Amino acid sequence: MGNRYFTGCAVWAFKDWMGEFYPQGSKAGDFLRLYGERMTTVEGNTTFYSMPDARTIERWADTMPPGFRFCPKLPKVFSHQGKLLPHLDAAQRFMETLSPLGDRLGPVFLQLPPTYRPAQGADLRDFLTQWPRQRYPIAVEVRHLEWFAAPIANRLNQVLTELGVGRVLLDTRPIYNGLENADEDPQLGSERRKPQVPLQPVVTAPFTIIRYISHPSFDLNDPYLAEWTPRIAQWLAAGTKVYFFAHCPQEVKSPRVAQAMYHRLQQAGVDLPDLPWDVCLKQEAEVSAASAQLSLF
Repeated sequence: MGNRYFTGCAVWAFKDWMGEFYPQGSKAGDFLRLYGERMTTVEGNTTFYSMPDARTIERWADTMPPGFRFCPKLPKVFSHQGKLLPHLDAAQRFMETLSPLGDRLGPVFLQLPPTYRPAQGADLRDFLTQWPRQRYPIAVEVRHLEWFAAPIANRLNQVLTELGVGRVLLDTRPIYNGLENADEDPQLGSERRKPQVPLQPVVTAPFTIIRYISHPSFDLNDPYLAEWTPRIAQWLAAGTKVYFFAHCPQEVKSPRVAQAMYHRLQQAGVDLPDLPWDVCLKQEAEVSAASAQLSLF
């Protein structure tokens, strides 16, 4: 079942991970390799802001390990410029540039801006209908609150299910529930605030993408991770591929959240291999113990 559950973060190039997630003194040029040795997928947030050139993609392909999945976000020049359909050809050409990734290319996701409303639903349906879904599986993240209200939410899920398109499940509850005043806002100082939208955990495709926005206070995530555990286990048992991405307003804490979710699934009896990061930690501990033993002689 290990090849059906993928976990990771939104980025790999984060220098403040050195000392815990990455070894102290790691070079920036090694971050992708180190990340791939510890997690099994990454949310390709970088492609949302700029389109990488061919040389960069070839370097990624050479660095990402077998079994790893890169899940690119469609560039905002396609998703945040009004209607989607006029950008269909350019968006497909963008996906072609990622072809050197081969089987390391995971589902792509289309993040719609809060201004994209259900009134534009025909545009979304036409875009997804013409998208090469078999070659490039795609998931959609909606943000306007009208998408979450019945009967529109039901219709959206129906269309996505008919097309085999995933629905990105954005869980921002940990950073909003219990928030009484602005001084307690866990997103203070964060460059990109996440929207407060309802969680509607439905599966509309053979895969699903979960974007879990964790609270910086680690223990406050416990009830939410506990809630996700049986749900994810059930989806995996049914054959659904699950991509779980841990975010945090304090990005330095994201890897630990991804690890905690992984451990919960293992403890719940889900048949998963050891998380690569856990293997690295074990190896590092063995090397440290061996070094300490040698120092006694």
